[in-house]
Order: sequence, then C-alpha cells, then structure tokens
Amino acid sequence: MSNDLQAQSTPAIRSFLIDLAVMTVIGIVLALIGPFGSFQEPIAMRLIVWLGFAYVGYALYAPIDGVAQKMAPRLDLPVWAVRLAACFVASVPMAVVVWVLPRLPDRVRIPDANTALEQYLYVFLVGGLVTVIFTLLHRAKPPEGIVPHRVEAAQVRFLERLPPSLGSELVALEMEDHYVRAHTPLGSDLVLLRMRDAVAELEGLDGAQVHRSWWVARGAVEDVKREGRNIRLVLANGIEAPVARANVKPLRDAGWL
Repeated sequence: MSNDLQAQSTPAIRSFLIDLAVMTVIGIVLALIGPFGSFQEPIAMRLIVWLGFAYVGYALYAPIDGVAQKMAPRLDLPVWAVRLAACFVASVPMAVVVWVLPRLPDRVRIPDANTALEQYLYVFLVGGLVTVIFTLLHRAKPPEGIVPHRVEAAQVRFLERLPPSLGSELVALEMEDHYVRAHTPLGSDLVLLRMRDAVAELEGLDGAQVHRSWWVARGAVEDVKREGRNIRLVLANGIEAPVARANVKPLRDAGWL
C-alpha cells in the first residue's frame, strides 16, 4: 500500500516543484526589471518582495480551478461562477500582502478606502489572469497515468474508421439511428456502426458512455450544467452531452462530476 501511495504522490510532487520553479523564475525576472517603481529599491528588497508575491499568489490562485471543479456540482453552480467567486475571495489576502510586503519593516500604514479599493481591483485583475493561465496550463497536461489520445490512436480500432480530415482526437460519440456521429475538434462525421459496437472499439481511450446515446472523452469535459435533476456535460467544442440519471453516481464517484 505504501508503494501505491508513493506512486500516486510522486506526479503531484513533481508538478508542484515544476510550478514552484516557474514562479521562482517569474519572481526573479520581475525583481530584476523592477516594475511599478520598485526599481528604486535595493535588489535584495526587490527579490524578497517579488518572490513573496509570486509564492503567495501561487498558493492563493493555483488551487482555484481544482476547488471550483469539485464545489460547483455540490453548489449547483457553473464552474466559471465558482472560479470567479474564489478569485474575489483570494484577492483579499493577496491585496493585503501586496500592500504590506513592500513597506516592511517600518513603513506599513492602513490605506484609506479609495486606495484600498483601487489596490484590491488591481490585484483581482492580475489574480484572475493568473487563475486563467494555471487553468489552461493544467488542462493542457494529460492526466497522470493516461497516455494522450494521439499516442493511443494507432491502438484504437474505432479511430481507423474516421476520415483523415477529422484527425484522431475524439471528443464524443453521438448515436443517430443506426449510425454514430463522431465529434472531434476538427468537426464531425457519421459512421455506420451501433453505439454498443463503437464503444467496444474505443478500448484504450479514457472516456465513458454517459448516456444510452452518448460516449464522451473525459479530457473533453469543460463544464457541468445542472437543470433540476438533469445533468449535461459541456464539451470542449461547445456541444452538450446528457448524463443518464443511472450514471450520475458512478460518474461522480469517478471524479467526473
């Protein structure tokens, strides 16, 4: 069991160390440039301030997307709304750090209301941008232990049925009578095949049949919509796939919802 835990934790630690190294480089570069009038300060002070901003900002904003993905279904809210609310909240302590850190150790004072609000809005805008960047970067990374679709394409029988113009990055399958419509980022096309047989030929891709008429690639899910008891998965190309009620609990247990 300890070996399994170690195997699971190693990718997360590696990802964290990479992120930390990136933030360190960003902090050092900003310290050398000295933006926003900070160039007048000694280099040691600039390093403390900008590295502090980088590390605290990472701690506050980097987890937002993961938290939003988990909390949105429980709160019955869109993921983007939870991200936005989290940015508003995280920007409060970040604004305090941005105000206090450059004024240490003996120049700290309480700002007036207008200055505090202006400072907060600047921090919120930058923090929101950081959140968007981290969200895009982490979505670009394939889940640990899963081979990207383009590597597995040669091993998946169904992908051989697709015309070359659609590529091999499957987003979803949609049943239409005796056909399945294959969706990829490049478009869609009909394949004469039953859904059951098509799903059998998808072995090797990380996905699930979320509805009698839909199979969805896990990496293509961008959001979850809830309307009462009805749940729909919003996919990368803008289409929406319904989730059968019988599949809600298995998908939630698997971390999809």
